[in-house]
Order: sequence, then structure tokens, then C-alpha cells
Amino acid sequence: MPRFLPASQSSVPVPSVAANPRRNAPSLHNAPLDYSYDGTFEGLLTVLFTVYDRQAAPNSIQPHGAVQGGLFAQPVSVVTDEALAARVWKNLLRYVDKDARTRLFHVFLSEASDRELLIFRYADLAMRAGRDISENYADDNVRRVQRLAQQMYREKHRMEAFVRFEKTQDGLFHATIEPDFDVLPLIAAHFSTRYADQRWLIYDRRRRYGLYYDLHRTDVVEFDTASPRHSASVSATVLDEREPLFQLLWQAYFDHVNIPERKNLKLHRRHMPLRYWRYLSEKQPREQRFEAIRNKRPVQPGSPAIGPGEHPEEEKG
Repeated sequence: MPRFLPASQSSVPVPSVAANPRRNAPSLHNAPLDYSYDGTFEGLLTVLFTVYDRQAAPNSIQPHGAVQGGLFAQPVSVVTDEALAARVWKNLLRYVDKDARTRLFHVFLSEASDRELLIFRYADLAMRAGRDISENYADDNVRRVQRLAQQMYREKHRMEAFVRFEKTQDGLFHATIEPDFDVLPLIAAHFSTRYADQRWLIYDRRRRYGLYYDLHRTDVVEFDTASPRHSASVSATVLDEREPLFQLLWQAYFDHVNIPERKNLKLHRRHMPLRYWRYLSEKQPREQRFEAIRNKRPVQPGSPAIGPGEHPEEEKG
């Protein structure tokens, strides 16, 4: 789980590129090595520092728990150093702009199987190019970084749009999500601003951690790994007694503003993919059968207006 946030959410000052001229990338002339780290973004940045400090390119970069050592050599275990990580994050601006640097963070959150080597290759290419490489789409690494960043943006946008909260008895608004990518660090600012007047918790069931906002700050919270995973909802015993009514009212509102004649399921699923429906109250089975409003009917062209107290079924004398 990454603890490091992009510069817009971090206390690390962002220097201008002009104040930090490009320098030649260190030579990696020693024999390549395998590296392992703790799985955090700060840990990966510390690995990047170690690569150039040892002047040995990586054969592999793996989290400690997933290390697959060679027959004759064990990987170099890199201890995370947050000061070095902040230094690397800051100095990346010597070679890439802020948008490209942020895309590298998004690649890390994408959890792609080769994300560590991809980030290294992109950074190393930028350092040796001596120019902006973000539009060098002839390079496979640049294309993959751009593609993964776009996928992360779409997932972030959908999570911000489709998260639905349930209110508990103690006034906490809770939501459980299971996104394809690790987007919690990217949606924290949105929900902290939009729901600044209420306590809330967003829990990522797949990655077993969440964001908790207490009206003052947003913190990362972790849960016992032994807790059950089968349920994506809060137990009914801890929900506010009015929560079922809120959901029923929302479903009724959704049903009444819906226009059946304009139904386009293909377009609907393109804008709201099926895998997100589990989060939406309006997509859950109805406890009460929906009935259309009976006191309304389409007005036919040329028909007289219906006055107060008159009923369309009655014949006027």
C-alpha cells in the first residue's frame, strides 16, 4: 500500500525545472542486480536511488514477499528511507515535468506486474534523453506509461461518481469499494473537499485498507487481515434506522425520473459499466414493486387543458 502522495498532496516543496538544470545520468556499468523493497512507493524511490548509487541496473525489482531469487545470488534488500525517497521525487523534476512525474505515481498505483521496472526504464530514458520524452510514442515504455495513466484516470473518475455511502448509528458514512486499481490515494482530496461536513470511511475491500475523514483530516486506516472478505456491505445491525428508507426514497426517485421509452442499455453500460452496479442503490433489487404515477397522462395535441378538480376519466356534460 503506497503512503507517498503526489506533490499536490505532499509537504515536499516542488522546485521549478529552471532552478534545477539537467545533469547527465550516472553510468550503470556494474553487473545488473536484483532488488527487493517493502512494496511502498517510497520504497521504490529508495530503490531507484540505490540503483544509481551502486551503478548497477536492475534485473528485477520485487516486493519482499514476492522475491524470487536466483540460483547463485540473493536480491539486494533495500530499506526504505523517506528522506532519500523525497529527494528522488524532487529531483525527477530535473528530467520530467510535473504531469509526467505524476503519471509515474499512477503507474505504481496501477499494480501492473512489471510496474517497478517500467518506472525505472521511463525515468532512466528521461535522464539520458536530455529532453522531454512524454510524447515519444515510438518508445514502448512511454506508450505503456501513458496508457496505464489513462486507465487510472478513468477508474478515479468512476469511483468519484459511483461511490454510495451508508449511514451508521454513530453518524459515520461508510462505503465499500473494490476497484481494479489502487485509486484511494487519488480520490482522497475529492471526498475530503466534497464531504467536509461529515465523517466518512471508504474501504477498499480488495487491498484491505481505507480512508477515514474525521472532520479535520483524512488518514489511511488498515484492518485486520483475518477479518472476513465475503461481504461488501455494512451489517444491518450497525446501520442508522433510517438508512433503508433513504435507499428506498433514492430508488423511487430514480424510477420516477427514468424515461422507459428512451432506454438504451448499450449506451448505459458504456457510461456505467456493469461491475460498478454493486455500489449503486438504484441498481439493487427493489423491496417494493415500482408503480408509475397514475394521476398523469400525456397531453394530446389539440386536447383541452384539464382544470383544477377535473379528472380526465370524467366526461364533461
